[in-house]
Amino acid sequence: MRSKNLDLMKDIVDFVNQEYYSNGKVPTMQEIADHFHISKSLVFYYIKDMKEKGLIDYDGSARGIKTKTMEKFSQDVEYVPLVGDIACGPQMLAEQNIERYLPIPKGLLGNGKHFALVAEGESMINAGIDNGDFVFIRQQDTAEEGQIVVALIGNEATLKRYYLDRKRKQVRLHPENDNMEDMFFKKIQIQGVAVKVMKDLF
Repeated sequence: MRSKNLDLMKDIVDFVNQEYYSNGKVPTMQEIADHFHISKSLVFYYIKDMKEKGLIDYDGSARGIKTKTMEKFSQDVEYVPLVGDIACGPQMLAEQNIERYLPIPKGLLGNGKHFALVAEGESMINAGIDNGDFVFIRQQDTAEEGQIVVALIGNEATLKRYYLDRKRKQVRLHPENDNMEDMFFKKIQIQGVAVKVMKDLF
């Protein structure tokens, strides 16, 4: 067991920051203990002492540690949950478990609650959405014609441009790819509207 020292305190702060900025959540006492191979009670002892020294703030909750770095940047950044892949070709089940959080400057996505998905396939390439891009979605259950939506059909979700076909009395989901045809459904469930795309440039 390591004795209490400033190096370990610094290591704990660094670990808390790393977990928060990588995964969007503060580690618990047990997670800190597991990482440093020390007891949970020793972690609590350190956290209490670090709070008294002004190194961190701690409100007593499971994930209640806040470092000075987190306090400094929390007002400027929001963390958007990445909830898996979205089909932009053959429809596929959208994973609903949060994989990680993406730090995004506040105000970049506009008002509302957002989540991110990873585009798969080539059905939206004419709209600038390529395979592997992060697509940021504003959560809402309605959309205007022409908007790109996450549409749930049964248990499968897909990213397409939304239209109403009044002649057929159906919803038309339009792929932005000249080699693909429109899809028609009597009923869909809109999960959100795409507001921004983030991509890697090679």
